Amino acid sequence: MNDCIFCKIADGKLPSTKLYEDNELIAIKDINPAAPVHVLIIPKAHYDSIAKVDDTALIANMSRVAVELASRLGIKDTGFRLAINTGKDAGQSVEHVHMHLLGGKELPWP
Repeated sequence: MNDCIFCKIADGKLPSTKLYEDNELIAIKDINPAAPVHVLIIPKAHYDSIAKVDDTALIANMSRVAVELASRLGIKDTGFRLAINTGKDAGQSVEHVHMHLLGGKELPWP
């Protein structure tokens, strides 16, 4: 996707604070954090939403990376939240599937 901000970040065309990268994923600090720890875990391949991902191994890898980062960032034992917003009504603001890793404080339930 030529105009997708997450595709541009994954391709290195836009700057980001990278916390993790492998062949299929990149994890970056959110530029507008909702918690002291707020990381976005983004597939390098473009999918508009989780509803269009048919690769369960990709979702499993995203979850694995989230737990690895939670450990590295010191929130694994205190608690963290993983969220994937799907569609406008759920708050998906970028049409490229991504997982939010949030923690570092008590998180209220919406």
